[in-house]
Amino acid sequence: MKLCSIASGSSGNCIYVGSDRTNLLVDVGISAKRIESGLSRIDINPDTIQGILITHEHTDHVAGLGVMARRYHIPIYATYETVMALRRIKTLGEIPDELYNYIEPDKEFKIDDICIEPFSTSHDAVAPVCYTMHIDEKKVGIATDLGKYDDYIMSKLKDSDLLMIEANHDINMLMVGRYPYYLKQRILGERGHLSNDTSADLIGKLVGKKNQHIILAHLSKENNYEELAYETVLCELTRLGIGTSEFKLSVAHRDICSDLVVL
Repeated sequence: MKLCSIASGSSGNCIYVGSDRTNLLVDVGISAKRIESGLSRIDINPDTIQGILITHEHTDHVAGLGVMARRYHIPIYATYETVMALRRIKTLGEIPDELYNYIEPDKEFKIDDICIEPFSTSHDAVAPVCYTMHIDEKKVGIATDLGKYDDYIMSKLKDSDLLMIEANHDINMLMVGRYPYYLKQRILGERGHLSNDTSADLIGKLVGKKNQHIILAHLSKENNYEELAYETVLCELTRLGIGTSEFKLSVAHRDICSDLVVL
């Protein structure tokens, strides 16, 4: 399996996941032009994208959906509630009904050779999900935009060869920053986003023998930066006695393509 973060952060998110014969996108929260450019960088033709998996309806996850779906006639996979919300977003334009495919949390489905399982997350959207994907013994787990984690989330993500986990903000930066109080409370709440520290806690509980690569994702432009997220997680793993000699730890770039990871 292969994964590339085309963009990751509060200003837009788009992830490529694929195999030797299947090409998928998870969220399309940036312009079609940027998505096409990112795919070109990893030698993927947009005409070969077989599905767009939507996590939730917020703009930073769906801004390019209308253009990409219409231009390349790509099937869209989302929960029923999310589809209803998408249809109310006028900036997306008209998307043909036949492109929408309804999914349900905890019900696995398949696109060509990739098995996909959506799972519910705690976020302030109508019916948000994230995804695990696997081919045979290789598993990718993606979890961003979740205000908390629990045993259910961990059960879905465990035994992933590649983990992409939210590390949205540094709590101190958020609290002294310029965001209004209500927004700070939203971000810190159980339907907001994971901090660097909470992300580190989650990763510490998930790390196992199968992990080959862990990617920190969805960093806030205002309240975090790559080096801080990386060091916070690394320090916590070190405190727990978990070395990174057995897996790679990296951070998804906000506005540019990250390196392609191949399992």
